[in-house]
This record gives sequence, structure tokens and C-alpha cells, in this order.
Amino acid sequence: MHQRNQQLNSSLFQHDEQKENFIDLEMLFAALRRRAWLIALITALGLALGVAYLLVTPPVYTAVTRILIDEELAKFTQEEPPVANSMRTDSMILSEVEILRSARLARTVVLAEGLHENEVFLNPPQAPVAWLKSSVKAALRVFTPSKPAQTGASAEEAAIGKATALLQRYMSAERVGRSFALEVSLTAYDPKLAGSIARAYANAYLSDQLEANFDATQRAMVWLQSRLDELQQSSQAAALEVETFRAENGLTAASGELLSEQQLSDLNNQLILARAETANARARYEQYKSIIESGPENAVRNATIPPDQPNSTLINELKSRYLTISSRAADIEARFGEEHPQLINLHREQAELERQIFSELQQLTESYRNEYNVALAREESLGGNVGTMADESSQTGRAMVRLRELEQRSTTLSNLYQTYLARYEEASQQRSLPIAKARVISEAENPVGPSSPSKTMVLALSLVLGLFAGGGVAVLQEFRERFFRTGEDVKDALGLKFLGYLPLLQGAARRGKNSGSKPEGEKAITISPAILRVTKDAPGSSFAETMRNARLSADLVLQGTSSKVIGFVSVLPDEGKTTAAANFACLAAASGAKTLLIDGDLRHRGLSRSLSGTPGGGLAEAVMGEKHWPSYVRIDRSMHLAILPANGKHFAHTSELLSGPSMQRLIEEARRMFTYIVIDLPPLGPVIDAKAFEPMADGFIVVAEWGATPRALLRSTLQSDRRIASKTIGVILNKADMKKLSRYAAPGGAEGYMGRYGAYYGDRFE
Repeated sequence: MHQRNQQLNSSLFQHDEQKENFIDLEMLFAALRRRAWLIALITALGLALGVAYLLVTPPVYTAVTRILIDEELAKFTQEEPPVANSMRTDSMILSEVEILRSARLARTVVLAEGLHENEVFLNPPQAPVAWLKSSVKAALRVFTPSKPAQTGASAEEAAIGKATALLQRYMSAERVGRSFALEVSLTAYDPKLAGSIARAYANAYLSDQLEANFDATQRAMVWLQSRLDELQQSSQAAALEVETFRAENGLTAASGELLSEQQLSDLNNQLILARAETANARARYEQYKSIIESGPENAVRNATIPPDQPNSTLINELKSRYLTISSRAADIEARFGEEHPQLINLHREQAELERQIFSELQQLTESYRNEYNVALAREESLGGNVGTMADESSQTGRAMVRLRELEQRSTTLSNLYQTYLARYEEASQQRSLPIAKARVISEAENPVGPSSPSKTMVLALSLVLGLFAGGGVAVLQEFRERFFRTGEDVKDALGLKFLGYLPLLQGAARRGKNSGSKPEGEKAITISPAILRVTKDAPGSSFAETMRNARLSADLVLQGTSSKVIGFVSVLPDEGKTTAAANFACLAAASGAKTLLIDGDLRHRGLSRSLSGTPGGGLAEAVMGEKHWPSYVRIDRSMHLAILPANGKHFAHTSELLSGPSMQRLIEEARRMFTYIVIDLPPLGPVIDAKAFEPMADGFIVVAEWGATPRALLRSTLQSDRRIASKTIGVILNKADMKKLSRYAAPGGAEGYMGRYGAYYGDRFE
């Protein structure tokens, strides 16, 4: 069984450790429920502030227009559109946004709409924050030197400047996503004024683009005109210098070339042709020369005469006859032999033809030799002329270098002049084209409703901020919660046993049912008020049940002690220790045990003052030895309770009285007479009376006020009074608000279910 309990305790501790590693939502919700009224109050306050803000804040209207930057509008005026890239596009769009935000464009709109004379625009209704700022600035102007009053043009310029600054504040321009569209927003306190200014802004932007293009073109034309004049003069001077240099150096040109160059070129061509003819003539001459040198017979047999040569027909006819005769001779010789007379005649005729052909070939070879000599002489002549012309050309080479330099300069200046002239004509044409690279794609309309303040947004934001503020204050109070609320707080902070709650007594509990009863005899007394005898008047109440638990705990702790001396203490005054001590004593006496209730608070004497019909004298006098202490004891016969009050003289050194030998003898004598000796002691802390009485006490019951006694204070007090802490039976939380107690209960704690036990309590005063 013992091992099983150890395992159960181990599992419980592990469960607690696991819970500490996570946020306990139930505890969080319980804390929110405890502070629900505070959260609701702050939320309502936030909502009220939102409503007040809506009531005092003037409505603002916003008009929106959109402008598209469209490069395609001017494409027909450009020869080649610029190459687009993302960086250039972004830079261009951002530049247009800055133009829209510029003070120059704002000033143009101010003058176009007459805003510097519009009081509604210049002096709009102010929100509370703006009004407060303006009031502070006006107050500060008292301490600054006043500026001289402005009149005439300076006053008008100041009004224009103010209107321009206000317009820049009320206007916003931004790019729509990654598109080429620009959104221009204008806020004003008048919807018509907002729409009018937004439209004027779009028109001013388009006009500004046209004027910018016109001004840029005009400035370009002026500059181009002056540049054209300079280039024209420079080009003419360069051309004149070229012609002068050509004339001075005889560099006359025809068909784009110099005459000397043309002559040299012609001679070179003729020389080339002459060399070709010479080579051709020499080849023919050498060929026929070799034929002649081979002998008549071989010459006749190998000679081939081109048809375009002189005597070619005669030679060819002779050669044809020669071949025919040779063929007949060979035929006759083959038939009739070499001696045939016809063969002889044919040989003779053949020899004659051979002689004639050879003679003609000799003449032809001679003519080829003459042609070769003529061609060679012509080649030599042309070669000499080319050399002469080359010498002359080399002399003009240096002049040609300078001439070409002058011609290049003249050509460059002429081309540059033509380029600038074309640009000038292009700019002249574009100046008259009223084309802007933008267009309005969404014209501003007069807004039909205010853009701010948004009622839904303000109320929702006020509600949310109120909730957050309430939650924050609630969390702050929860973190600042340093008082005892539940029994778990007692166990966690002090490590002591928790004895129960004493509810806050009001109404009938304080008046009591028998408050008007009379004394029974001379020494019979009535405890008044009835708050000190709740356990007797309401024995079935939760108050009495807590006192029973305290008595049971005292009996268990002090088991074996025949007479128990129990002291009731608290850490602060007015925590209800007197009420708890009196009711504990009443409960013990009502059970038949002989009980003595001692008022040990010699400085405050709260118990003694509540007793009626009590003669002078009490504990202090008994300790001082004036009379034996039973002489000062009063008996409440209705509860069979003996009470030793503290009425009488006041003493400064009460701790010596409570710790002296006389007090020890009193307690020892009382132990022999009573089962329970309950003593109401002064609060712990600066007062040391309880410490002085500690050696005579068997146990202490600490009374702490619910929701009022700081945990740290009671813990530090008990830590400093170790002997009292070691004898502490338990802690009672007094003046508990039982209706609110469940709010502070831990998840699954007993406090959360106390309402279900109402049927078990007879008289419920809480």
C-alpha cells in the first residue's frame, strides 16, 4: 500500500511538472473571468472614446484620379522608340511620381483653382489633436517676436505658399502596382472641392507635359539655330580651303580623280597591253623561226598557219595541193613502182610546191619578226613614259596627303551640318504637335461619402484596443496579485496547512439573533456584537464548519496534550483574529470542553471592548498580582465559556507581562482547570508580544484577511519567527467573499465547487 501511494504521488508530481511546461489555458480563462468587469469597463471606455472621436472629428473626403503613362501616344513622332528595360521603366515612373508631388505643379493647381483665396481650403475644420497642436503653437508665438504685417504682393504670395504647402500635404501620388498607371488622391473637407482639385491636378499634369515638351523643343531649336550658323560657316571655309589648295598645287581632278593619276593609269594600262602584244609577237616569231630552222621538208609538214595571218589562204592551198600530190605519189608508187613516169612528174611537182610553201613560210617568219620588234619598241617607249609619270606623281604625293586631310575635314563639317539641319527641321515640326505621353484613364468624381474617419474601422479599432487595454490591465493586476485568495496560495507561499475560509459577515450575522438578551445574574454577560458567537448562533454555517476544521486540526496536531494553549495571531491589525479566536472558543465550549478565552492583546483590547457589563480589571492586573486571576474571569453562561478580558490599566511593556513568571503561573494553573486555553494575541511583526508568549503556547493559528494580506509579508514574518512558524497549526482566510471565491479557483480546485454545498449549511450569511 505504501509503495502504491509513493507511485501515485510520483505520478501527481510528474503531472504538475508537465503542466508547468505549458500555458494553462484554464487558469488564463479563469483570470479573464475574474477581471471581466474591468475588461468590460475599459472596453466600454475605449468604445466611448471612439464614439467621441467620431463626433468631434470632421469628415474627410477623398477624390481619386488615375493617369496612364503611355509612350505609344508619341511613337509616330519618333524615328526609333527607345529600348525599354525594367530599370529605365521604374526610374521613369518614379520621376513622374515626383513631378506630381512637386511644389511647382501644386502651385499651378492653386492658381488655376484659386485655392489661395478659398477660406474653406485654407482654414478647414480641425480635429481635436490638430486643434490642440495649433493652440499650443499659438500660445508659443506669444514668446516669439512678431513678424511685420504683410501687404500687397507679399501677402498674396504668402497665401499662395500656404495653399501650396497644404495642397502638397493633402495630395498623394503613387504607382499602381507594377503598371504604368499613377494614382493621384486628394483629400479635402468638402467633397466638391476634393473632386475639383483632383481633376485640376490631372489637367495640370497633362498641360505641364505639353509645356515641358514645347519648352524643351523651343530651347533645342534656339541652340540648333546658333549651332547651324557656326557649322555652315565652318563647312564653307573648309570647302574653300580645299579648292584653293588644289588650285595652288595643280591637283586638277576629272571624274573624281586627278589628271596626273588618270594619265598614269592610262599609261599603265597601255604598258600592260603592249607587254602582252610583245609577248604574243615574240611567241609567234619564235614558233615560226623554229619551223624554218627545221628544214623545208619538216617546215612544210609541221607548219600550221592560223586563218587570220596574211598569206594563210595561199599557204593552205599550196599545202593542200602538196598533200594531195603526196597521196597520189604514194598510191602510184604502190601500184607501179618508183620508176613510173607519172611518179617522177609528181615528185617534181611536189618539190616545187615544197619550195613555194617554204618560201612563203620564210616571208611569214620575217613579218612576225618585224611585228615583234615593233611591239618591243612600243613597250620600251610606254615603260619610259610610265616612269616619267610616276616620278611626277611622287612629287604631288605630299600635296595629296594634305589635300585629303582638308577634304576629310570639309566632308566631316558638311555631314555634321546636314545632321544638325535635319534635327532642326525635326524639332521645328515636333514643336507644333500637342501630344503628351500620358492620358487620364479614370477621371475623378465628387466623392459621395467620407473616406475618413471610417466609422466601422474606428469603432472596431476602439473595441479591439479597449479589449487589449482591458486585457493588459487585467494581466497587470493578475501579476500584481500578491494576496491570499485560495488555499493553494497558502500552501504554495507558506507550506502550511490551510484550515478553511471564514466568510465576510454582514447583516444578521453581525446583529445576531439574541442581541437583545439580558444578563442572567450578576456575573452573567452577553458577548456583543454577535459576530463573536457566530458558531453558536449559526452552527450549520460554513463559518462554523471552518472553525470545526480548525479545532479538529488542533486536536490532531496537539494529540496527547491534555490542555491545549492555542494562540490566534495575524500579521496585520484588523484581519479578524479576535473574531476567529472568540468563535473557536465558543465552538470548543459548546462541545462541552472547558474553554478559557484570554484577551492577550493588551494594547488594542478588541475582545474586551466588545464585552458588555464587564467590571474593570483583567489580565494585566492578574499578572501584576493585584488579585488572583480567577477573580477577573467572566462566564458567558449561554455558551459556558470563561473569558479573561484585558480591561484595566495600560502598560507600555506588555511583552514583559506576557513572558514573565506570573503569566507562566497563570497558564500552568489554567491548564489544570481548562481543556482549551484560547488567547487572542497582538499582530506579528513590529509587536513582539506574540514572540514573548510563544514558549507557553502549544500551537498557533494564523488568521489572514482574504484578498488583503500580502503573501510576502506573512511569509517573511514567519521566516523571521521560526519558533512560531514551527508551532503553527494552520492558516485561516478570513473575510472571504464567497461569491467571488470561485473566480480564483484553480482548474479542478475545491473552491470552484463550493456553491454545490449550499444545501449542507443551515444558516448561510455569506
